[in-house]
Amino acid sequence: MENDSLNESENVIASGAKQFIDADTAAIDSVVSAPEIQLPTPEQLGISITSGPQGGLHAVTVGDTFDFPVTVSWAVQGSALLVVPASSANAKGLTQVAMSQESARSVKDGAEVASITFTYKIVAQDTGNLNVPALRFEIPTPVGRPLDLRSESVPVRVNEPFNPLPIGVGLVVALCVLLAGFWRVRRRAAARQAVAVKNAAESALREKMVVLKQRVNSADSREWLLELESVCKEHVADCLGIAQSAVNLDNLVKEGKLEGWETLVEEFAHARYGGGKRDGFENKETWKAAMRLMNLDEE
Repeated sequence: MENDSLNESENVIASGAKQFIDADTAAIDSVVSAPEIQLPTPEQLGISITSGPQGGLHAVTVGDTFDFPVTVSWAVQGSALLVVPASSANAKGLTQVAMSQESARSVKDGAEVASITFTYKIVAQDTGNLNVPALRFEIPTPVGRPLDLRSESVPVRVNEPFNPLPIGVGLVVALCVLLAGFWRVRRRAAARQAVAVKNAAESALREKMVVLKQRVNSADSREWLLELESVCKEHVADCLGIAQSAVNLDNLVKEGKLEGWETLVEEFAHARYGGGKRDGFENKETWKAAMRLMNLDEE
């Protein structure tokens, strides 16, 4: 009898335990099978996010630190939002070194708008066309799951540091080339001018010598020789770069500056100190000697 009572009690306990386990399992199944709550999108809640400064992100130089603002704004509906940064601005060639935030309120189209601006300080560590990455933010919700926000990726151009040395060297080289060209032009112009002056002087001397040649037979020999001496002095003055009045043919011959002129200068001296009658052929030979000494060709 006692064994039958004990077995009956064990059966009752086992039956109760099974009912409890079945009920608990059903409750768990109901929780697991409950439909997941769908969170509204940021656009449905009137939340917007903008990234980068107004006017775009200008080019920077490698090594520079620049500010990159991201603003989250929403229409005020009686309560504030908690916006939590959930990522960094680190990317290829870019390193975040600091971040600050600032809240503000404004009125737009008659409605009050609240905003939080997160300002990232970023160091450019490489050159080229880089990108500030898309930044993620979370807004806690009562259902336990946060609302996610993401900004857009923004391109940034990072340049090499400015080095004035190549430009300075280039300017110096260009200036040297310009001065050299200017000097060559002036030198050529001066050479052309000198040639022109020389040719003009030779032409003037040649014309005077032609006139003397035409008078070898008719002119007074003494007068003719003195005129020839004057023409020779003009030639020597041009060659030596001195005034014609300062030319002394006798002294120049003695100083060895007029090699080959000795005979001609003696004839000039003889004419100055008396002279005498000469035949036309003698004057013509003297004329030829003067032409040769002055390097003049009869045209």
